[in-house]
Amino acid sequence: MKKNILLIGGSHGIGRAIVESLNQDHNLFVASRTSEELGDVDVTHIEYDVNSGSLDTSDLPDRLDGFVYCPGTINLKPFKMLSEETFEEDMQLNFFGLIKSLKTVTDRLKKSEQASLVFFSTVAVKIGMPFHTSVAASKGAIEGFAKALAAEYAPAFRVNVIAPSLTDTPLAEKLLGNDKKREKMDERHPLKRVGTPEDIAKIASFLLSDDSSWVTGQILGIDGGMSTLNVN
Repeated sequence: MKKNILLIGGSHGIGRAIVESLNQDHNLFVASRTSEELGDVDVTHIEYDVNSGSLDTSDLPDRLDGFVYCPGTINLKPFKMLSEETFEEDMQLNFFGLIKSLKTVTDRLKKSEQASLVFFSTVAVKIGMPFHTSVAASKGAIEGFAKALAAEYAPAFRVNVIAPSLTDTPLAEKLLGNDKKREKMDERHPLKRVGTPEDIAKIASFLLSDDSSWVTGQILGIDGGMSTLNVN
């Protein structure tokens, strides 16, 4: 039986790669602002702006087996240059948008034999990086929430978080905008390259599958070794 999986923000970057990874074997529902980059992929698109609208559930099935929250921000500036509004905006999109979206479909997830929920954090929560105060704060909230939710809803839900390092997506374009920048970022990782959307999508697909049926409450550092190895 095909699983019904909802991706919030699944039309770009990592979300789009997850769609590609899951497309053949699942019924996919993508809620995002645009569907342009989805092309002819066989998904049901739902127009949804996390910051300003409510999720229309009329095209969703009665049962959801998977939920993935993909939206994120990268505001890399010194703390003194970040306004309170920026912190609020990052928290709104990264964390409260997740809460709002999830609450809308919790009843549908409860009807699955065992729903799998996948959220996204950042390597900067674990190791601490300068200029990451805003994004690390909002993503750190996701990690704490996910562990508490996993405990509260076990065994009905499995809840896991992927914490990538820098990944080659449109969101990271400014950090990888030329060969010199890319080489510098590659060298920061023990595996000597930044991540690809496909690297992350493979892990998300695993977490959504029955192959990970004994995995919950985990923060998975998919980061080229950055969070655990010091090879310099």
